[in-house]
Amino acid sequence: MPKSEHAFSWQCFLISWGDKYADSDINRLVENISKHASSEPRFVMMTDRIRVGVDPRVQQVEFPAYFLNEKLRGPGCQAKLGMFEKGVMPDDLPAIYVDIDTIILGDLTKAFQFHDVDKTIQILQSAVLPFSEFARFIYKLTKKKRYARGNSSVVVFHPAKCHFIASEFRKRFDEFGDFHQRPMIADERFISWIAQPMVRALPKHFAVKFPTEFMLHTKFLTYLKSCLPWVVRRRQKLVAVTLCGVISKPEKLVTMQVGETLRDNKNRILIWNDRVIGELRKKLISYYQS
Repeated sequence: MPKSEHAFSWQCFLISWGDKYADSDINRLVENISKHASSEPRFVMMTDRIRVGVDPRVQQVEFPAYFLNEKLRGPGCQAKLGMFEKGVMPDDLPAIYVDIDTIILGDLTKAFQFHDVDKTIQILQSAVLPFSEFARFIYKLTKKKRYARGNSSVVVFHPAKCHFIASEFRKRFDEFGDFHQRPMIADERFISWIAQPMVRALPKHFAVKFPTEFMLHTKFLTYLKSCLPWVVRRRQKLVAVTLCGVISKPEKLVTMQVGETLRDNKNRILIWNDRVIGELRKKLISYYQS
């Protein structure tokens, strides 16, 4: 039974537009977040239309019209920056945003233990230069031309501290009418750039992108990584794994034969067996068959 409004200590934010995800996909995610969480979150979803089949625990809020601009709903997913628009999400509680194609394996609230959520934004690390004091020094030294970059499939933040992200993007998009500045080509690049002093990396034992973690460019390297003791231990602790476009419909993963392979658009190889993916393979099958 959902807890009453006053009992919430955090909120989980979701985003949906278009027809890629069914109501059942959203409900599966909500149920798994709730099942694993140490405390029930307030669920809020920014959507382009009211979805009548979505779990009633989810408060559906209108997608800001500005961010539904067709240019912002392309591959760069700049529309996601609407989550930082003032008035979209209640700003009284810290929040965790997760992509709908994310598999939840544990308690998301563990993310609040890593950094002070009032002073930081936590996202997945995605580039060679890590989020660090050194990266922030480079950012200042190069006058914001060089910066560490992350992935926005999982974002831990406090809404009250992050409205500037949406307003800064709007200011630049209104001025140029396109993605004139390189960091504007994707939502996660813009977050990383404009909020670089605040951004921290979520630990890899907490959340990972499936393609980055389990897919490399050769079978040898893929198998080698899966054998490393510290990698095995880290993977056993994972709370969230985002599939991040590894396959157009994640449900197709469960129909793959053991040992079957496929490559993504970056030519990384997926080897569908327990030796590479470990216990996560069975968890993925269970998740999408539920």
